[in-house]
Amino acid sequence: MSANNTAIDPAEARLDKFAGDIVSERANDMGYPMNQSSELRGFYRWFSGSGLNLTMVNNCGDPFDIDGHHLKLNTIDFEREVIERLAPLYGFDENNFWGIVTFSGTDGNNHGIYFGAKYLEKKTGMKPVVYVSESAHYSSRRLADLQNLELALIPSDVHGRMIPEELDKAIIPGRPALVVYALGTTFKGGVDDMAGLNKIFARHNITDIYRHVDGALFGAYLPYTEYRDIVNRKITLFDSIAVSGHKFFGMDEPAGFFLTTKEVRDNQTRYDVPYLNCSMPMINCSRSAMTPLKFWWILQHTSKEDFTEQTAKFLENARWLKDELDRMNWPAWLEPMSNTVYFKRPSESVAKKYDLAPDFDKRLGGELAHIVVMQHVTKERLRVFLDDLRGEM
Repeated sequence: MSANNTAIDPAEARLDKFAGDIVSERANDMGYPMNQSSELRGFYRWFSGSGLNLTMVNNCGDPFDIDGHHLKLNTIDFEREVIERLAPLYGFDENNFWGIVTFSGTDGNNHGIYFGAKYLEKKTGMKPVVYVSESAHYSSRRLADLQNLELALIPSDVHGRMIPEELDKAIIPGRPALVVYALGTTFKGGVDDMAGLNKIFARHNITDIYRHVDGALFGAYLPYTEYRDIVNRKITLFDSIAVSGHKFFGMDEPAGFFLTTKEVRDNQTRYDVPYLNCSMPMINCSRSAMTPLKFWWILQHTSKEDFTEQTAKFLENARWLKDELDRMNWPAWLEPMSNTVYFKRPSESVAKKYDLAPDFDKRLGGELAHIVVMQHVTKERLRVFLDDLRGEM
């Protein structure tokens, strides 16, 4: 080997191939709710020259305990600003909200169920029953099990929505209720009728109730649509909401945020931590310090008008895809407010090419797949998919 030649690091070569494979597949990624049009280039340019890329930072502590002495190397001010920016979108009053940037939607749901259970237990002296639809994200079932809470799994209709009559039959009188409402179920994009389901609890005289909304994908974009009232807690009367950051908002790793009121936060089991000189209401001690920075960057560089335009475009593209499938007589469905088109499952080769998520519903003919029409799923890309589908007819 020439003295001028540099030996190739096999680990770096492997990573180069891996990155190339992933990036080449990005355009065809349509089966899961990931925004592949994320724009964090500017952040990484800044980050690589800042010195922060060589520094360990950790968000220990409550971001709203401003007087507390946190671990000095943190991004808590930015985390708090992210929550302050987002809370008004969900109807939280200026002086009555609390939240954190989370590791994922599941982390947000974990906080929603934990905060709700502790709030109700402190109020009533009893553990609540967790009511959730069978079509909601599986994390709520897993988290109820993790927290040793009794679970009432409620059947859902063909659209993926909790069935009111089934909830009516499942309610346990005399017990506090912790209900998890699905705002866009994982596969079909069904939205629970929160107002109608609330009436069921009221009819059973269940006054000790905590309502957590699993906002995941829909909770991120609905504030920028005509359907914004459904995520306004002044209108839909929820106590907390968890929303993903790695879906609509374009984070490049799993992330999210959890929002609730100060009253709920103040009625948690208090853990005073001497070495942090503050109380810790959240489940996690260490939290990512990089995620809030990237979230903050995205919010600084994307206006309300930008988010509104993005949302209108992909909802239009979802309706267009549904119409095209109808014209082909390919069985397909699209729920109101949804960017998720579900349809008869194509061949394995097509499903694999576009990384289509599978499901099964006998009521709709059996094997199904879906496309989640995100920002990067353009009509041009959908036309290529439809051409592949026509080749199977």
